[in-house]
Amino acid sequence: MSRLSHIDATGRARMVDVSDKPATARLAVAAGRVRMAPETLALALGGGGKKGDVIAVAELAGVMAAKRTSDLIPLCHPLSLSKIVVEVATSAEGDGLTVTATAKTTGPTGVEMEALTAVSVACLTLYDMLKAADRGMTIDAIRLVEKSGGASGDFRREDA
Repeated sequence: MSRLSHIDATGRARMVDVSDKPATARLAVAAGRVRMAPETLALALGGGGKKGDVIAVAELAGVMAAKRTSDLIPLCHPLSLSKIVVEVATSAEGDGLTVTATAKTTGPTGVEMEALTAVSVACLTLYDMLKAADRGMTIDAIRLVEKSGGASGDFRREDA
C-alpha cells in the first residue's frame, strides 16, 4: 500500500499541502442505496410523506451537505464547487431508492469527498423521513463510481 497522504513522517495527521498543485477540472460521481419495504417505497415515490416530498428533501440535503464537507471531514480542504447534483431514483432491483451525486470544481484537489458526503447525507435524510413507516430500512453500497482530473488520473468503478 502506498503512503497515506494525510499522515506525516512522524505518524501525525495533517492536511495535505496543495498550494503547488495546478488547478485542473475535477469531477466525481458517487452512489448509494436505501433498501426498504415495498410499501415504504410506494410512500416515498408518492410524495405524500408526513414530512413532505421525501425525494426532494433528500436531494436538497445532499446538495447542502456537499457544500459543508470540509466542516464535517476534518482534513478536507474547503472547495468552491461549480456543480453539485443529487438525484434519487428507484433502484434497479426495485427494493428501494438509489442516490447518485455528481460534484465538479476546478482546483488543486478532488471532489470525491463532496460527492460521497452528498450521497451519505441524502441516504440518511431518506431514512429520517421514512423511519416512521419502516425502521428496518438499510443504507448500503455508498461508493465512489468515478472521478476525473488531477495527478492521480481517472478512475471508473468496473461494476458501475
